[in-house]
Amino acid sequence: MLQRLNFYKAKLKSKPEIILSIIFIIIFSLLIIVPFIKMIITTFTYQGYDLRLVRGAKKGAFTLFHYKRVFASELTKSFFITPLLNSLKVGFSVTTIAMLVGSLLAWLFVRTDIPFKRFFQTVIVVPYMIPSWVIAIAWQLFFQNSRIGGQSGVLSTFFNIDVPDWLSFGFIPIVIVLSLHYYAYTFLLMSGALQTIDSELEEAGAIAGLKRWDILRKITFPLVLPALGSSFVLTVTRSMGTFGTPAFLGLPVRFFTIPTQIYAMINSRNMGDGFVLALVLIVIAATAISINSKIIGVRKSFVTMKGKGFRANPMKLGKATPIFVALLVVFILITIVIPIVMLAWSTFMLLPDNYSLSNMTNHFWFGESDALISSGEPGIFRNRGILRATINSLKLGIIASIVNAFLGLLIGYSVVKNRGTRISKIIEAVAFAPYVFPGIAFSAIYLGMFSKSFGPFPALYGTFSLILLIVIVKNLPFSSRSGIAAMLQVDKSLEEAASIQGIPWFKRFWFIILPLCKSGFVSGMLLTFITAMRELSLVILLVAPKTGLLTTLIFSYKTQEQTQHVNGVTLILLLIIIIANVLIRLLAKTKTEQSISLG
Repeated sequence: MLQRLNFYKAKLKSKPEIILSIIFIIIFSLLIIVPFIKMIITTFTYQGYDLRLVRGAKKGAFTLFHYKRVFASELTKSFFITPLLNSLKVGFSVTTIAMLVGSLLAWLFVRTDIPFKRFFQTVIVVPYMIPSWVIAIAWQLFFQNSRIGGQSGVLSTFFNIDVPDWLSFGFIPIVIVLSLHYYAYTFLLMSGALQTIDSELEEAGAIAGLKRWDILRKITFPLVLPALGSSFVLTVTRSMGTFGTPAFLGLPVRFFTIPTQIYAMINSRNMGDGFVLALVLIVIAATAISINSKIIGVRKSFVTMKGKGFRANPMKLGKATPIFVALLVVFILITIVIPIVMLAWSTFMLLPDNYSLSNMTNHFWFGESDALISSGEPGIFRNRGILRATINSLKLGIIASIVNAFLGLLIGYSVVKNRGTRISKIIEAVAFAPYVFPGIAFSAIYLGMFSKSFGPFPALYGTFSLILLIVIVKNLPFSSRSGIAAMLQVDKSLEEAASIQGIPWFKRFWFIILPLCKSGFVSGMLLTFITAMRELSLVILLVAPKTGLLTTLIFSYKTQEQTQHVNGVTLILLLIIIIANVLIRLLAKTKTEQSISLG
């Protein structure tokens, strides 16, 4: 018996990926699988909220009450059907527009000789780095009318235009705003796909007598189908599951989507019904991912890089070049420059709907508390609450990004080293699972789980640790994918040679694997930092007065109609995200250049 234990001990020591796999299975079980099971159990049991609705109900007893109430009652239309139809309309409308815009931009930059490519390609993804609800706030500044918003926007004030309600709030503005945010998915994926297609393939089709449409349909489209499928899944699931923009532009006119309906239910302690709707979103997201996998599964064997000289002949735009450049400039002005300028301008307006120079003031940046202005809130640079929220957000973004980057590489190591085994598939699938969880429902589950001690975890209710924990778990899909992609590029013989020389695993990881996987590490950091800084639905239920973040502070100011503080804090958030993005990319570029020079 002792000999067998020593054998297993020696085997585990020589295979650290097995130890990592066991650790990840335990952690994922506690932080991902258990919350999902708890969500399901909640939908099948009476909750405290239900006791006043059902005579004789006992808390914790089994019931189908929530499913009947959501799917087959007089409230079904308002609870389920209307929010579902609104979410589907928003999701597919946004996806159609975003994929069209993203594909056209990708074609323009990859397949044409458009000038200033590097500048445009850098700027064109900025809308993805900023929260979609920032564009929603800018939209309100332009199109808001006094009938609903209580304040007049730019169009009403300057041009005396009676802006219709459907343009101020509701379906149309939500779709436009989300489309101007999510087109980046398609742009990035399609750009990568088009860059790998040798133009000789399309030229061969032309020589064979195929017309341009047939070349696109029979050659180009099948080759980029995996990228289109991925962008479809990312866009439709994200746009249907987003909370901020539908909340800002939908709730004033009672335009509910499933996420805003879930928020309304959970905010009123109606957990059971809210989690039923959350399961609906999870099923929709999982179905979309499954369909996408089946559609592109048979396409995975297409070869677009042949190893005998890659050639891409850009299309010459000729006389149309100024037109396309002008359209790009207008697009950048509409999506980036004008919204930011308007946000900045509004922070210097004493009255939110008076754009005259006599109404300008710096009170909202530097002023002391005045009971007659903005409910007595001091200026941004004198406001302790804003300073505390800024520190909390930075702390959250920095810690979460570093932890997630390391976790991503460790997960990638475990998955790649165990590749082809059942344990590898389980870890990869479970690490991706948080992607399909609606943020608002996920936070409600964590709120309930950690309000008292749970397993090895103490009670975390109202603490910064709980916010940090849920942000790390929710971002595992991104960091793990980056880690897996990075680990697949590392030749296993490098670590094996070090292992034969007796170098311990920790040193092998730190001095060999980590330097070789810096690109994946940086990608994991960047994705997590940006997501953590702009997160709203995931943390809105978890923050306490001392743990508030910039996003939740903006939401609080918005509900109180403190427009200038909303826009000022939003600008601070944007500035932090953009500076962090530039610094991380410069760091990655410097490391790459150093590696090249050493090589």
